[in-house]
Formats: sequence, C-alpha cells, structure tokens
Amino acid sequence: MGCLECCIKCLGGIPYASLIATILLYAGVALFCGCGHEALSGTVTILESYFEVVKGPVESLDVFTMIDIFKYVIYGVAAAFFVYGILLMVEGFFTTGAIRDLYGDFKITTCGRCVSAWFIMLTYIFMLAWLGVTAFTSLPVFMYFNIWTICQNTTVTEGANLCLDLRQFGIVTLTDEKKVCTNTEKFMRMCDSTELDMTFHLFICALAGAGAAVIAMAACSMVLIRNYVTLASQSLGKYCTRF
Repeated sequence: MGCLECCIKCLGGIPYASLIATILLYAGVALFCGCGHEALSGTVTILESYFEVVKGPVESLDVFTMIDIFKYVIYGVAAAFFVYGILLMVEGFFTTGAIRDLYGDFKITTCGRCVSAWFIMLTYIFMLAWLGVTAFTSLPVFMYFNIWTICQNTTVTEGANLCLDLRQFGIVTLTDEKKVCTNTEKFMRMCDSTELDMTFHLFICALAGAGAAVIAMAACSMVLIRNYVTLASQSLGKYCTRF
C-alpha cells in the first residue's frame, strides 16, 4: 500500500461529525469561560467604583464572594470539558470503521455498548446543564442591557430622575441602599467609562459561548446515538460508521 492510499484510508476513518462537534464544544466553552471570567472582573470594578459596594468580611456571603465562587466554577468547567472533549473524540474514533479495517473484524461486547450508552446519558445531562447555564447567563445580559440603554438615551431621560438600585437585582441586602441616579455625575462617569461597555459585550459573548456549547452537546448526543444504534444492530456483522 502506497503512502497516498494509506493517507486516504486514514482520512476516510476520521469521525468528522464528532470532530466538528468537539471543535464547536471547545470554542463555546472557551468563549464562555474566557469572556465570563473577564465580565465578572469588570462587574467587580463597576460595583466598587460607581456603586461603592464594599467587600464584607471573609466569612460573609456577599456579591464579591459569589463572584469568586463563579470564577472557580469557570476554572472547573474549562478543565472538565477539555477532558470530556478528548473522551468524546476517542469514543468517536473507536466507533468508526478504521479500527475494523486495521485490526480485522471484532465483536462489540456488552461492556462496550454500556460505555456508549453511558456517554449518551452523560452528554444529554450536560446539554441540559448548559441550557441552564445559558438561561442564567442571560440575566446579567438583561441587567447590563437596561443600564446600557439608559446610558445611550441620556438625552431622552434628561428631565427624569431614574435610579439604578442594586437591591432590585438582589445584589445587596434590602437594608443596604446602593444606587446611582441619572442626574448624578457618578452615573455619567459610569456611562462614559470603558468598563460598562466592555463588560456588557463580554457577557454577550459568554452567552453566545454557552449557546454554542448547547448546540455542540446536542450534536454530540445525535452522533453518539447514531453510533450506538449502529454498533448495537450490526455488532455481529460488518459495520462502518464515520460519525
């Protein structure tokens, strides 16, 4: 067998659908984790600079502690899905016809079918989890959109005295009044700052990354189900799936 035939044979055994889904998963997770982390850091800057929110004691569970927890969760999500993407690719390669072509016919054991079914269940759970993450990420996007809209229409609201009260968003306690009104210099400085605009668009990118992860999980689920059905129905004969 020549080099060209060998390359064509190897390329023919690549699970392209699994490869595309994994790339989309990595892109979505990277976008969500990177932009989400920086957006949380920008939120801390805005709270401290313009709303004058002060970090409480170490043992207290305030907004800054929650933001730190979210950052650690982002670190864990990035590491976990990096490993999970590799496992999905390995599973995709081992369910292609390339292994059969290289090592001859073999039977898919019950253990192998159980592993494929476990991946299907786990991927479906992750898809539901990312749906929840997408819904949760839309909350800061909605909040920043309201603030950004008011800043973009300051001439319209020039005669009105609108206030942004953090108690409305549950960021501070009801007894802790932290608000910024449109007729104050602090509000104008916040609107003119780069932190607000950058944080708003970073949250939008994080939301897009979470949505991409949902699509990737859905694609992985379809690929895994297709491979499982193929292996289960044709385990006693020849099969070839490149998904």
